[in-house]
Amino acid sequence: MATAMGKSLDHTVVFATGRREGEIEGVEKHLFRDNIEVIPQTHSFVQGTETAVKTAQDAYRIAAQLKANHFVPDIIFGHSGWGPTLFMKDAFPHAKFLAYFEWYYRADSPLYNFDQSTPLSESAILHSRVRNAPILTDLYSCDAGFSPTQWQADQFPAEYRNKIKVLHDGVDTDFFQPWTNGRRPLALPRLNLDLSQAKEIVTYIARGMEPIRGFPQFMKTVEILQKQRPDCHFVICGQDRVAYGDPHPEGKSYKEAALEELDLDHSRLHFTGLLPYEEYVQVLQASSAHVYLTWPFVLSWSTIEAMSCGCPLIASDTEPVREVITDGENGHLVDFFDTEAIAAKVSEVLDHPQDQQSIRQAARQSVLDHYDLAHTLPQQMAWLESFF
Repeated sequence: MATAMGKSLDHTVVFATGRREGEIEGVEKHLFRDNIEVIPQTHSFVQGTETAVKTAQDAYRIAAQLKANHFVPDIIFGHSGWGPTLFMKDAFPHAKFLAYFEWYYRADSPLYNFDQSTPLSESAILHSRVRNAPILTDLYSCDAGFSPTQWQADQFPAEYRNKIKVLHDGVDTDFFQPWTNGRRPLALPRLNLDLSQAKEIVTYIARGMEPIRGFPQFMKTVEILQKQRPDCHFVICGQDRVAYGDPHPEGKSYKEAALEELDLDHSRLHFTGLLPYEEYVQVLQASSAHVYLTWPFVLSWSTIEAMSCGCPLIASDTEPVREVITDGENGHLVDFFDTEAIAAKVSEVLDHPQDQQSIRQAARQSVLDHYDLAHTLPQQMAWLESFF
């Protein structure tokens, strides 16, 4: 939206951010201070709230500077939960405040009861109630907001849902598109990775390697498949960290634990780290089968991007996934915890690539119909401009 409005002479766009790198043409950029720290003595339940409030104060500082320079916005749009939006109605009481609502933490959410092997602690239940404080403040003070999927919107309190429109961010389907001649030969010289001759490539993508995104289950699936398929390579994109959820109980990373505990052929196991988009899309276009596993949580953007590239998806049969994938039509749904079943479905896809052509086409079409940026961006812009 900022990019689209920055190109328009009808809009003046100011963007406050903590990201030092990058510019958007036609957009005036202001930076938050980088010394926002939580006092060590702060109760763990409200450390996130303290960070949000301190960020909000810095956003208010930027707003005051803008106001002193006679800039008064008609609309303020921001990502709720992190703080910058908290005091915007105080800075600019007559502006329309619109928010992006990604997730609401509920102790009764399926997220917290999903893995029965690690039941939710009493502390986690109590924490989930108070961690919504910045989001609740925005829900009350905003004029409207949107959430990318129906599943995510449904997590918010019923009394506020009338403020939230379901509208996905959208995917650039011209960029994320299938390779013209079947699968793309995968070669990433920067990483000294050349799989251009690989007969089978199974891909897995996540920001971090963690239970919420099924990393332990995927690695067990790899162990099974490596014994069955000697020509199969596995490409894992993401950082060796926990982006969502709790750290490993033994203090190691989940990647370290998997490499220690499982019998794996490391010559056919490739960790790329985070990739720039130009390399990331090559991985998707080279995929013989893409595995996506998640607890009932925020749907990963990579799911829609993989579908846009025509990847045959083997995905967990969980609520956020069922919103976009119908089993046997535009992907395959499997039991999140059943690694034997996941491996069997991956093998089925690899054994019968021609049978997957209709699945690939349907996955791509699903994105074109519902998540194409060419459609979602005009919808977002129309929604935004309706508040002028």
